[in-house]
Amino acid sequence: MPELAKRSQRFLWPSLAVPSFIWLGLFLAVPFYVVLCIAFGQVDPIFRTAIPAWNPLDWRFDQVAITIDRIVGPDNFYLPPILRTIAYVLIAVVASLIIAFPVAYYTARYAGKRKGLVLVLLVAPFWISYMMRMLAWVNLLQTDGWVNKVISLGGLLPDEVNWLSGKPVTVIFGLIYGYVPYMILPLFAALDRISPSLLEAARDLGAGGFDVFRRVVVPMSIPGIAAGCLLVALPMMGDYFTSDLLSGSPETSMIGNLINGSIQTPGQSGQAATLLLLVLLVLAAPMILYTRTVARSETRS
Repeated sequence: MPELAKRSQRFLWPSLAVPSFIWLGLFLAVPFYVVLCIAFGQVDPIFRTAIPAWNPLDWRFDQVAITIDRIVGPDNFYLPPILRTIAYVLIAVVASLIIAFPVAYYTARYAGKRKGLVLVLLVAPFWISYMMRMLAWVNLLQTDGWVNKVISLGGLLPDEVNWLSGKPVTVIFGLIYGYVPYMILPLFAALDRISPSLLEAARDLGAGGFDVFRRVVVPMSIPGIAAGCLLVALPMMGDYFTSDLLSGSPETSMIGNLINGSIQTPGQSGQAATLLLLVLLVLAAPMILYTRTVARSETRS
């Protein structure tokens, strides 16, 4: 009987993991291979539709070469949206961290029995679809919207800002608003795991409040900071909906807008797939670095 139980346990967890592997294969590996086949495929010369190369031996680099030329070549009109995306994402991630850290710290250290309630209140507005929340901000940011009314002190000041006229600050604000909860939750998880006895020990050794925060709280919350930055940066890099709704101007277009526009343009599906692969390669580096860092920290502990 003990041997039978050991054998059953040996096959139990792998069998439970089979549905997950099937799901990842169908909805991650297969679509990724389709993107590869389109990126390294051809374009029909008459109908301007993508012709995927399903056999890797038939892969060609024509579309990849065109995309790279449009990034670093003389007509590098793909480069400004890429650089703009990097700048927007960096600013939005830093701003999200500045906003989320005090909220997560208060929830973890001072909310007490109301931690669950505070987290629910923070996340509840984001149960509404992203599109509906952005459309609500479109109404608020109009020239006669509440944002201008508050800024102009209810109409006492005559200036009205056209926030929806292609302003980068509006797009960055939309990114921050849309993704800041994904920064709060991992930060809260990291801060909540810090034992109060460590903070008390630091104070007993003569450390002031700022020293405790700098030497104890921040170093021990680095995994949460890294996880939050990744969770926020990953969807921001591919976001195109925020710029479309809150700006709609080519001057604020991001790489997600490039990919979306290339998909909708006849003959440019291969270039859209190539841009998507470039984004995946750029995002894969910090993800691999983060997983290796977490694995090393766990083995050391």
